[in-house]
Amino acid sequence: MKILIISHMYPSNFDEIRGIFVHQQVKELQRQNCEVKVVSPIPWTPFPIKYFSRKWKGYSEIPQKTDLQGIEVYYPRYLEFPRNMSLASSGERMCSGIQKIVNKIYEGFEFDLIHSHVALPDGSAGMLLAKEYKKPLVVTIHGQDFYKTIFRNKKCKENIGKVINFSTKTIVVSNALRNIGVRNFGVERSKFVVVPNGIDLEESNLKKNSFISKICQGKKIILSIGYLIKRKAHQYVIKSLSKLISKYPNIIYLIGGDGPEEKKLKEQVKKENLEEYVRFFGRVNREKVISLMSSCQVFVLPSWDEAFGVVYLEAMANGKPVIACRGEGPEDFIKNKDTGILVKPKDIDSLIEAIDFLLSNPEKAQEIGNQARKLVFENYTWAKAVQKIIKVYQNILENEK
Repeated sequence: MKILIISHMYPSNFDEIRGIFVHQQVKELQRQNCEVKVVSPIPWTPFPIKYFSRKWKGYSEIPQKTDLQGIEVYYPRYLEFPRNMSLASSGERMCSGIQKIVNKIYEGFEFDLIHSHVALPDGSAGMLLAKEYKKPLVVTIHGQDFYKTIFRNKKCKENIGKVINFSTKTIVVSNALRNIGVRNFGVERSKFVVVPNGIDLEESNLKKNSFISKICQGKKIILSIGYLIKRKAHQYVIKSLSKLISKYPNIIYLIGGDGPEEKKLKEQVKKENLEEYVRFFGRVNREKVISLMSSCQVFVLPSWDEAFGVVYLEAMANGKPVIACRGEGPEDFIKNKDTGILVKPKDIDSLIEAIDFLLSNPEKAQEIGNQARKLVFENYTWAKAVQKIIKVYQNILENEK
């Protein structure tokens, strides 16, 4: 089975973390005997655009092609406008930008199926190519299409709907996303198949360095790792510390990640006199992520509009009790006070109660962490997820005959 993957979210020499979950899935597809090639479209950066910002300069330095851990990855350029202007028509521009390299790939790699990650623009581009090559299209919705893009404007929503209706099967990573898809596009639930993301078991063997123990010896560590944006709710965790430090004077909150809210969060910490209790680590590599998770007592990310959240699985795989929001994607795998704690979104009292419960009941916290680890290793590995994806492919191709 030969699969062409289209995903603008993919690791590169500019950003080794971006789209890492797509790369992990692709590696597992190859392990399970699929032949795979990846096309990861990159914004075109002619002079002087590449000097506009660090991001655009980074795009200009990505090679046209590379071999990434045994995966052949192409990075063709396409016309994209800053701040996602004209996003509704971006699939057409992406298709124009990648058409030449896809033609070249097809000469020596006659793919059976196209799998695009996200509906707009990748799925839209995949739809145009699928029509040309007369191949089936699978699209995976990871979250942004349904939580953000459909609300940009009417045309964006219409074009996402076209991709969903054209695709032979649309994969969503959680039941929450399937419910949104059915509600917004009037399609049957059977149009969607839920295939959760997974964890990379190889990472559990990464050597855990000691940089955390040197900083936080004797502390009760709560940890968040995620992009620093409002919906990830770091500001609510910081606020909760003001009420927790009187009971837990040795508590410390570690934050891994960067993003547009970083300055505001640091100002909040200073304003509330919590500098002694909060540490920002910025963007962290995979080795440091594993070290942070292995060192904490509680992982907390009370994020709303959360489609899935691989980061929760990673913490659970390290045997840590996690705190997430009710009614979001993580509810597929977090059962309250069994494999984690679920709190009300944007509710500080609920968050304080959850953190206090886990810190004051270490045996119960350990029990929750152990059950979470068991659940992840039995059900949420990439090997398990990819078996489901391959079954989707096989059913599609058998029906094409």
